[in-house]
Amino acid sequence: MQQILFFFVRNKNFLLFVVLFSISIFLTIQSHTFHKNKFVNSSNFISGSIYSIKNNITGYFNLRTENNLLVEENGRLRKKLEGYKKIIFIESIDTNLLSFKYRFTSAKIINNSFSSTKNKLTINKGKKDSLDTDMGVITSKGIVGIIDRVSNNYATVQSVLNTNSQVNAKLKKSKHFGSLVWNTKDPNIVQLIDIPRLAPVKIGDTIVTGGKSTIFPEGILIGTVIDFIQTKDENSLILNVQLFNDMTNIEHVYIIKNLDAAEILTIEKELENAE
Repeated sequence: MQQILFFFVRNKNFLLFVVLFSISIFLTIQSHTFHKNKFVNSSNFISGSIYSIKNNITGYFNLRTENNLLVEENGRLRKKLEGYKKIIFIESIDTNLLSFKYRFTSAKIINNSFSSTKNKLTINKGKKDSLDTDMGVITSKGIVGIIDRVSNNYATVQSVLNTNSQVNAKLKKSKHFGSLVWNTKDPNIVQLIDIPRLAPVKIGDTIVTGGKSTIFPEGILIGTVIDFIQTKDENSLILNVQLFNDMTNIEHVYIIKNLDAAEILTIEKELENAE
């Protein structure tokens, strides 16, 4: 306390000046409109700048949350899009047919291998999120792979960069079908095989999923043709396809659940048993 008193005694002249100066500034601002407006504008500028800096800082730390929200929103939009695709091709709309065939669940990649011959990815969703084996996995750019194992909280995905992978795919323009495989040479290039020799293939043609399975809807993007060759027997073509996805740099994915898959597989199995 004594130190504080000594401080005021030693600096009494300066403190008196500060008080009088503050009073004069206050009176000047109050009595002159021009000065008052300038002061208000300056205060708004300073406070606005402070709030802007604060918002930028908090926004940066909230990027992860915002990104996750965007991924989830995209999943919902994809679900609606598939429903609208279905409605477009129905001439006489039956309200019983308006239920969506596919459900999309967002997930994050927590591990990704792309340098071996049997590459896999691990995602942070599992059985508790209604995931199961044989569900397709995609990004906004194209296909990634198919779920092959599921635990309560996690799942592994057999990448398209896996020698065991075979995905039904087709040329978007000509509709010719084939099987998408990988020759292990390049993590960004896969091969579409069993394309008929007379199919009108051009460099730059788009390859999409064929929809001839319960895993992927028809028309999911895969990549573009960069070159092609004939097989040794000259009966078919092998197309080299540049993937739209960069398989070495994937963060978020969507898992596709075909809500009719169980019914389709059951009736197909009954048909096989009947034969």
